[in-house]
Amino acid sequence: MSDAEKQVQRALDTYQSAVLAKNVETFMHLYDPDVRVFDTWGVWSYEGAAAWRVAVEGWFSSLRDERVRVTFQDVKIVGEQGFASMSAVATYAGVSADGRALKAMQNRISWVLQASGHVLRIIHEHTSAPVGFEDTKAILTRDGKT
Repeated sequence: MSDAEKQVQRALDTYQSAVLAKNVETFMHLYDPDVRVFDTWGVWSYEGAAAWRVAVEGWFSSLRDERVRVTFQDVKIVGEQGFASMSAVATYAGVSADGRALKAMQNRISWVLQASGHVLRIIHEHTSAPVGFEDTKAILTRDGKT
């Protein structure tokens, strides 16, 4: 595994722990100041880390005492010195304050990362979910249920 691939794996681990802890600072440290994010929910795109931070703060605060456990499956990383990409299926599972599983959804996530100093930072993130042909509803699990 190349150094770039190891850095992307560390970024995935950091993403998971920052979301679970609802730690905006750690989460935003993954992103380049000029990041462009194509998110699945509500807004066409977020241009720059400041705009993305507002969305992330809103997400984390909307959870109240719930937490979200993120897992990644089918991770594919391609990287070389100073540049990498990653794609995966992400599962976002809600967990109550007392540890009960609440609900879960999956989406597709892709990152493009570029060196900023000696660290790879996300310069582009794209999350998506397929849309059903018959009902035009987002399909939020790989088993095809909305």
